[in-house]
Amino acid sequence: MSVNLIKLSVGIEDVEHLQDVQRSRLDAMAASGVKNSYLQHVTRNTPKRAQELLDGEGSIYWVIKRMVRARQRVIEFRAVERQDGKPACAFILHPELIRVHPRSFRPFQGWRYLPIPDSPQDLPEGFDASTSIPENMADELRELGLI
Repeated sequence: MSVNLIKLSVGIEDVEHLQDVQRSRLDAMAASGVKNSYLQHVTRNTPKRAQELLDGEGSIYWVIKRMVRARQRVIEFRAVERQDGKPACAFILHPELIRVHPRSFRPFQGWRYLPIPDSPQDLPEGFDASTSIPENMADELRELGLI
């Protein structure tokens, strides 16, 4: 059975902001001379169900401002060393962020497994966020049960 991960995106305002931050990280790696730069998220623990994530083309779902808003495919896991010399795990991520139907999610620490049936569905192809209502307004309407 395949599985996904879910993670809070702390300090991020919206999906565009997450895209900008990730793009700037890739640009910084390229500017420092790193060949074949890639996106990564470093965490202390390696998922015990890592193979399930990779076999089923699992994704990491990003919670932004208490709402699951996007996902990114996990390409691989690498053992790395943190700056303090302790072992860690790098989640190597596909650069494409895929918007999903927003869903509220309570705060938590670290990452969690997210079963496939509980994962939000992708938004339709061609969805244009710039022509839809602002995310904060949609969040308020959703809280009121209007959408």
